[in-house]
Amino acid sequence: MAIVKSEYTHVAATASNGDNKYVKTLRLSVDPAHIDTEEARAAIAQAAQILRSGGLVALPTETVYGLGANALDPAAVARIFAAKQRPSWDPVIVHVAGPIFKNPMLDPLLAEFPPVVYGLMKAFWPGPLTLLLPRSTAVPDIVTAGRPLVGIRMPAHPVAFEVIRQAGVPIAAPSANVFSHISPTTAAHVLDDLDGKIDAVIDAGATRHGVESTVLDPTQSPMMIYRPGAITEQQIREVAGPVVYYEDRMLPKAAAPESLPSPGIGLRHYAPRARLILVEGKLDELPARLAEAAGQHAKDRLGMMLPAELAPTRFEPPLRGAAEFPWGHWSAPEELAERLYAGLRALDAEGCAVILCPMPEAEGVGVAIRDRLRKAARSAKD
Repeated sequence: MAIVKSEYTHVAATASNGDNKYVKTLRLSVDPAHIDTEEARAAIAQAAQILRSGGLVALPTETVYGLGANALDPAAVARIFAAKQRPSWDPVIVHVAGPIFKNPMLDPLLAEFPPVVYGLMKAFWPGPLTLLLPRSTAVPDIVTAGRPLVGIRMPAHPVAFEVIRQAGVPIAAPSANVFSHISPTTAAHVLDDLDGKIDAVIDAGATRHGVESTVLDPTQSPMMIYRPGAITEQQIREVAGPVVYYEDRMLPKAAAPESLPSPGIGLRHYAPRARLILVEGKLDELPARLAEAAGQHAKDRLGMMLPAELAPTRFEPPLRGAAEFPWGHWSAPEELAERLYAGLRALDAEGCAVILCPMPEAEGVGVAIRDRLRKAARSAKD
């Protein structure tokens, strides 16, 4: 697949102090199933060079698209925060590539290596598990918001893995979107938020999991999941023992805390422009409950995340005429996770003022979906 240049043809200079000037965002296209073609190799090499030079590249991972910069370069990481309008108290995750053990990119980042980590890495890396580990002095404070632990993962997406490997440096990469907005699962989503603010985006199609990685602190006893994701509590427990969830009540009450203990735990995140209304209930109860919720917003342009099992339903007013996004099968939560952010963005694009979204069961990846929806539904004033 060829490099796509279209209107994204020039990479402009950016201020070294972290203040992003307007740039022409380069759009590179790589088929993840054919990364050995001449065109793919050229695109990957170009992205790796931009990263080595202190630039910003949006990378496709198996979770969402991440906005990457050299994690060892504080000025480059500052550009991430500037482009995303991300507050400095919210730490970012560092991505590495190469062998799982005795990794020359990973090992210098760590002050120590807790024994429990070996089993977790062997079981889940490369993959959507971020581990919070004691950092070395090589990791800049801006990456961890001054905290002693750094979040690290090894992505399973072949394009991200190869770009990082060729760059030869660990890559800091939070989601490639404006802070607190819906995370991107396609290159088009990235450009909707960040076109003109970053140097390049690699278009490798839609992401697989659709929600961010699980973030786990294995240094605590019991271990703590700060953010649920595609790797579930049960999977972690089977490999490494007892694990608990972080609770929102543990967050600082201040609107701008000194720093957060982990990426992805801000109270309001993943939010569409529309007001998001969450609807609880079993599948057979959802039509009535959706109608009840819609009745409270009859004057608004309504959108609905619609499970496939409800597609034949003949909804009565006020749901009749609502914009519908075919979310996926209620019986397949992995499908719901994969399409979640794309659906919220699509309904935003339809001009919906209110989006109604059923809440899946809190099982497996359903826990991660519920976490994202709760954060997305919070008011900015909460």
